[in-house]
Amino acid sequence: MQKVADILARKNRHMVSVVPGTTVLDALKIMSDNNIGSILVTDDNDKYQGLMTERDYARKVILKGKSSTDTKVSDIMSTDLPRISPDSSIEECMQLMSVNNIRYLPVFDQSYLVGIISVNDVIKAVIANQAETISHLQTYIHS
Repeated sequence: MQKVADILARKNRHMVSVVPGTTVLDALKIMSDNNIGSILVTDDNDKYQGLMTERDYARKVILKGKSSTDTKVSDIMSTDLPRISPDSSIEECMQLMSVNNIRYLPVFDQSYLVGIISVNDVIKAVIANQAETISHLQTYIHS
């Protein structure tokens, strides 16, 4: 059974972050430059505060008629996301994402943030696991 640690081992471990006072527009530019759908929000001491996602932007800025240049990341970021650990299973992540209707999960090793996984990361892991199973079954059948 695959674990979150397996996903993190394959991912680029560089986490892009902004401080809560960053404007939404500046955060979106950083997200675009890095081709990411969420951005880590940390305080001045690099302590985790939350995540700002494209969905946060769409629902809390665009649909409410707010300005991206006047709205701060702290006004729209998600702060109540479930936390997972590197030992969490892929199935547990799928369950949390489905039940909570979310696309990103922060990964903590005790109180230290070690990464963020997305629904795409989980899907890729499931597909890779299924491909491996199919390969093993084909080898078994042909031997």
